[in-house]
Amino acid sequence: MRYIYFLLLYKVESRVLLSAKQIEITTIRMAHQLIEVHRDFSESYIIGIQPRGVMLAERMGALVSKILGKPIVVGKLDITLHRDDLHLQKDIIVPQRTEIDFSIEGKNVILVDDVLYTGRTIRAALDALIDVGRPKDIELMVLIDRKLHRHVPVKAKYVGMTIDSIVSEKVRVSWSNIDGKDEVVIEPKSIEN
Repeated sequence: MRYIYFLLLYKVESRVLLSAKQIEITTIRMAHQLIEVHRDFSESYIIGIQPRGVMLAERMGALVSKILGKPIVVGKLDITLHRDDLHLQKDIIVPQRTEIDFSIEGKNVILVDDVLYTGRTIRAALDALIDVGRPKDIELMVLIDRKLHRHVPVKAKYVGMTIDSIVSEKVRVSWSNIDGKDEVVIEPKSIEN
């Protein structure tokens, strides 16, 4: 009874998890972690999951490139046709482009997404990636790990921030190049979510 009373009193409000400066610091740290493992990136590629993971992947590619002083290959992976909820969608989902114009056979792939929640997106991404080729190793990088809600046994190797959250909350990652500012916010889900 006390628990129900607490839930009625608890009002979920929007709050900033990461500011633009904190995102900058976090992504620089993550770029250095990648370099520690992948050295000169001669055998490694960064691939972002469409649409929002691509923003983080491109940012990581630029940071690693700046630190190493050489271009870093970044790809884009669409998972639309590999989703396990495709048949449940009411709206028409238009696939985005997979842009991987390099061979991942026998290479190390860093698969990138903005938020790890249930793990179903990553499961679909693994299926889509295997359709492209057979990498030597696949690692997962996410900016935010919502650790309490996994439906699929997936764990990220590189994590910007791990949070505890409730199902009625949504994590929104904003990127300056498409949203006007860098920010991570947790907020109550709207009715349509």
